[in-house]
Amino acid sequence: MLSVPPRPDAPEGSLLALVNLTADVVAVLADVLGLEPEQINPRQTFRALGLDSMLAVEFVADVNRRCGTAVQVGALADHPTPVAFARHASSAFPAASPAAAEREEGVPRPAPPAGRTTGPDVLGVQHVLKEELAALLACSPHDIDEEAPFRLLGVDSILGAEFLAAVNRVYGTAERGPVLQDHPTVAALAARLARVLAPRPWDVDSVLDFVRDGRLGIDEAVTLLSQHG
Repeated sequence: MLSVPPRPDAPEGSLLALVNLTADVVAVLADVLGLEPEQINPRQTFRALGLDSMLAVEFVADVNRRCGTAVQVGALADHPTPVAFARHASSAFPAASPAAAEREEGVPRPAPPAGRTTGPDVLGVQHVLKEELAALLACSPHDIDEEAPFRLLGVDSILGAEFLAAVNRVYGTAERGPVLQDHPTVAALAARLARVLAPRPWDVDSVLDFVRDGRLGIDEAVTLLSQHG
């Protein structure tokens, strides 16, 4: 969801510009990853979304080209989600750049190139889970069989808690211990996470809920609904 928490001291125009910029960042990221923008959760980390170091260079270059910013690739480490990255990129606008002027004047921008429609990348989630688990077990991710029960891999209750804490940090989830009992292998847990993390498209009801909660302004809501049909 493209929800950008407003800052109390931010003027209305800058909030709208930030929402537009976040939409641009998501559109570029989706194009680089071969996804649709609606499949990107802007609060997930770039790593969780599947952006590796090589794609990161392409992503930042495309953001700078599309938005008129001058962001460095290293900024991804300090701003690891699309929302955080958009906030950072918003400070990199030249005052008189065409991109900035376009946002201020509300000029429609061209639609991003269409990517292929895919479901959640279960294999990508498995890869991340194996990396996190390997770090705890002091082994190579290639040594971990995604179909082997966690208990046979040497994951006790303490390591299980540490593993879930790492997973929650990467994906922004709130999984608890019992999930490892119900999903006792990397493959099973990855399938669950892929379902949990599947993005939900904007609809009128969800936008209105965000407005009622004070997380979106009226103008932001109108912008989001127009961008997502």
